[in-house]
Amino acid sequence: MLKPIILSLLSLTCLVAWAADDAVLLYRYVDDKGVVVLNRQGVPPQFIGNGYQVLNDQGRVIREIPPAPSEAEMKRLLEEKARASSDRQLLRLYTSAADVERAKARKLAELDSVIGVARGNLQSLRAQQANLQSQAAGHERAGRQVPPHLITQIENLKREQQSRKRDIERYQRVRAEAEKSFEADRLRIVELLGRAD
Repeated sequence: MLKPIILSLLSLTCLVAWAADDAVLLYRYVDDKGVVVLNRQGVPPQFIGNGYQVLNDQGRVIREIPPAPSEAEMKRLLEEKARASSDRQLLRLYTSAADVERAKARKLAELDSVIGVARGNLQSLRAQQANLQSQAAGHERAGRQVPPHLITQIENLKREQQSRKRDIERYQRVRAEAEKSFEADRLRIVELLGRAD
């Protein structure tokens, strides 16, 4: 007895839903001449970006689709989204400006250590070159020709020194960028938390 009633109710619900889906809808939009248009077929693709309204069969607005954002608005929205994401990341990393300062000190110490090792390597290469040049000078003073392998080694050491110098310059740039980045993070944390402690 209960089963036929439930089936009837389900059928009635489906009929009501079907009738609601089949209800006459009107779409109101503004065309390229500035004229307000009512259309049962929908909104032409070229006008969708301007926004439109969906009306029921009594002419009441049941849904409003806002205009698509302009290029400038889209850029601003994307920047705001990126800033919010960056702020969330900062707040996960740091709870105060002091945290930023400690992280900065650790990173700069690490980079200073790398720069120090690179400078030590450069000094070692210079010492090796000086030793080989001394050997080459000894051959020349004795009236002998400098062996080709010695000349090759000296040239290789010169190239390695140039490479180490470029490494040191790169590390120094990374250090300067890290200082700027940590300072920007510190200022933003102060701004977000409203305190400089």
